Amino acid sequence: MAEAHEFVDECTIHVRGGRGGSGVVSFRREAHVPRGGPDGGDGGHGGSVILQANEGTTSLLDLHRYPHRRGGDGKHGSGMNKTGGSGKDEVIRVPVGTIVKDRDTDRVLADLVAHGQRFVAAEGGRGGRGNAAFANRYRRLPRFCEFGEEVRDQSLRLELKLIADVGLVGFPSAGKSSLITKVSAAKPRVEAWPFTTLTPHLGVMRAGDTADGTPIDVVLADVPGLVEGASEGRGLGHRFLRHIERCRVLLHVLDAASLDPDRDPLADLRIIREELRRHDPQLLERIEVVALNKVDLPDGTAMADMVRADLENQGYEVFAISALTGAGLDPLRYRLGQLVHELRQFDEPAVLEESDHVVIRFQPDEPDFAIRVAEDGFEVVGRRIERWVQMTPIEQPEAARHLQGRLRRAGVDRALAAAGARSGDDVFIGEVVFEFEPDIDDLPEEERLAILAGELADEDDGTPTDEAGEEQ
Repeated sequence: MAEAHEFVDECTIHVRGGRGGSGVVSFRREAHVPRGGPDGGDGGHGGSVILQANEGTTSLLDLHRYPHRRGGDGKHGSGMNKTGGSGKDEVIRVPVGTIVKDRDTDRVLADLVAHGQRFVAAEGGRGGRGNAAFANRYRRLPRFCEFGEEVRDQSLRLELKLIADVGLVGFPSAGKSSLITKVSAAKPRVEAWPFTTLTPHLGVMRAGDTADGTPIDVVLADVPGLVEGASEGRGLGHRFLRHIERCRVLLHVLDAASLDPDRDPLADLRIIREELRRHDPQLLERIEVVALNKVDLPDGTAMADMVRADLENQGYEVFAISALTGAGLDPLRYRLGQLVHELRQFDEPAVLEESDHVVIRFQPDEPDFAIRVAEDGFEVVGRRIERWVQMTPIEQPEAARHLQGRLRRAGVDRALAAAGARSGDDVFIGEVVFEFEPDIDDLPEEERLAILAGELADEDDGTPTDEAGEEQ
């Protein structure tokens, strides 16, 4: 049973980018340099967690064993405008054909179909800016800097779908493993009893040459045998049905010398196609080829002669073969190579040509920020806005004023007022609570008057006020 533990084709991982380094508050103090000014450097960015498709990786076993991965933290900045070092990226190799999904929503984030493709599963946090970055003509000596960005954990679901040209399907003991062993260098387990194949296997078969003499190599996928009811979870093959979804051609390997008197190749083919239809109806749109195996036995030869005409009348190309002796394999091999070569010219993914340069980043399709009405106030939700608040040392008045200006320019004050917020209401951004004090001079006239009316109604304590709401 060791084979079953060496192949893992789905797992859940928890990833987080490294924290960004913090900026620093520093001023030049050098001899003969009066009024040197601020020179605090920025913090380095945190390292990212990157999934990289690799042809040499065949399983998700390492991620299954160690599902928690994190990028390195960025270093803090220092004086003399020195930027801190960036955190180290955590690069994880995954098999070609790995699909990355959001664990909670099941949304597909990336499909790594080519060697070298990369997906940034968790970006590292931004480095905080040093005080030198905040110097301008109005703020000559800034005495604050930013913290490094802290990033959240993400839970992802990885599923592997093998990428092959031809998928071998059929009942257990039909001879699929013997066939792939005969025509390729793959060495799946072959025994005299059913269900000896417990995991999918890939093999590369040389299948002739093109017109210009280029060799045609065909990738074969051997999956565990299917039985009736496989699409509903019966037997072993149901777990691996998705591994033939990417195959261009389906090769039905049928047992022409079955010892079961209730079975024959026509019935087996009917059952297998029904299971494929239930799993994914699009599988039946692929090119299907039939191989009648075990013609080295007298019963197999007789059965193949009996059913060949019926299968050809149904539109199948039929090949009588013996995976044991190799009889009939060359015509089958060359025909599969011809079919695959023709299909490759039409549906070869363009990304394969530039796979080494492809980097996929997840961009959530969410607004810049949103206002939510809570029981005890208003909540501002948005990654960019929350990042500003988290990175700002709001206990410092100068930094708090800077943040207030950023929020106002981003339209947060106006959005809060439009949502019904009034002066003094609690506003939650991330883990910080603010008291809403809008700069009403920047608001449209109607919103400004509405806020003033709300203030007069809420704070009418008998103190005389003028029309602008100020105490007389």
